[in-house]
Amino acid sequence: MTGDAGDNRPLIFIIAGEPSGDALGARLMAALSQRLDGKIRFEGIGGVQMAALGLVSRFPMEELSVMGAAEILPRLFGLLRRIGETAEAIVANRPDVVVTIDSPGFCFRVAKRVHDHGIPIVHYVAPQVWAWKAHRAREIAGFLDHLLALLPFEPPIFTAEGLPCTFVGHPVLESGAGSGDGAALRARLSIDPDTTLVCLLPGSRRSETKRLLPIFGQTAAIMTRRNNDIRFVLPAVASLKDSIAAAVRSWPLPENRVQVCDADVRFDAFAAANVALAASGTVSLELAMARTPMVISYRLNPITAWFARRVIRVPHVNLINLIVGEKVVPEILQVDCRPDRLASELFRLLEDPAARDRQLTAADKAIATLHPGDHTPSAQAAAVIESVLKGVAPTPAPHGISKHSQKKCVDQ
Repeated sequence: MTGDAGDNRPLIFIIAGEPSGDALGARLMAALSQRLDGKIRFEGIGGVQMAALGLVSRFPMEELSVMGAAEILPRLFGLLRRIGETAEAIVANRPDVVVTIDSPGFCFRVAKRVHDHGIPIVHYVAPQVWAWKAHRAREIAGFLDHLLALLPFEPPIFTAEGLPCTFVGHPVLESGAGSGDGAALRARLSIDPDTTLVCLLPGSRRSETKRLLPIFGQTAAIMTRRNNDIRFVLPAVASLKDSIAAAVRSWPLPENRVQVCDADVRFDAFAAANVALAASGTVSLELAMARTPMVISYRLNPITAWFARRVIRVPHVNLINLIVGEKVVPEILQVDCRPDRLASELFRLLEDPAARDRQLTAADKAIATLHPGDHTPSAQAAAVIESVLKGVAPTPAPHGISKHSQKKCVDQ
């Protein structure tokens, strides 16, 4: 969709750089259209979910879905060109508001180039400055006009630097992650209700699956040697499904022990599973919504990992652990991310009811803090965008976390 000087409907230029941002953007577009009775236009960059709501992406969103210094370097010149093209398009079309969603490496560079042109810029998903690079809160206050935070302890960090920031709630609450049909999935895959089922979630980026799939395969082999009846299900995003299925066929397991399925049935897989082994990320909150006990794992590129160890300021990588202030979800990372360790932690959750219950109780507590009040996260975010359109300061949503917990997360 392109700008039309004769069209008086507000124009929102919206940018998403990866699948999670595409989902956020689609829900925001729907909420804004509902709030403004359809009297709104959208332009920008997005994926299939935003396209379903009418956005014609200026280029494939997948060009932006990279993570880590070592992964970005080979594509640096292409990304820089897209940054320039996007900033030029914004300035040329003069939207009423620019909404950038996550992907700060791309979005913030665009925002810096656009800032001096008098176009309001709202960024959706506050960068985790409380985890690393604390100075960035002051830096981004210089080129953003409003920030939408997913976590209740984040707004004070940014408002202290003069950047208006609103807690809008976490999108996992609208994901449907807690409404999967486990019995239906087991029936479809011919898995008996009493059979132990492990959900494997090696990530949605090729760089993640490349590192984690061999480790997950060895973990599954260890678990199968101990329990010959155990089964595995692996939901895979469409773009990686074939390569993941090929990798799984090479695992040292009996035939059909691992079922690779489409990502769109992952919530059914969560509900069906007794336990999950997952790459670190938002999927941990989805598993918490589904009340599926989990073990979190991750391996970064060695260069990225070396850098991360020197700047990360928090004791945990998992949000559930951060929110409740203790390590209730096992985090098996980097050199510790070994098949024997992963298998041991998974069996502990399968065989120790107390450990299982302790994790689920903490997960319930963490999810409860992510609610923005009486509205859904997308509706709350849309209300803020409408306020920016009208030049009115938005009313902050109530924070669902205690001052003590907020201070602890900020201090860490």
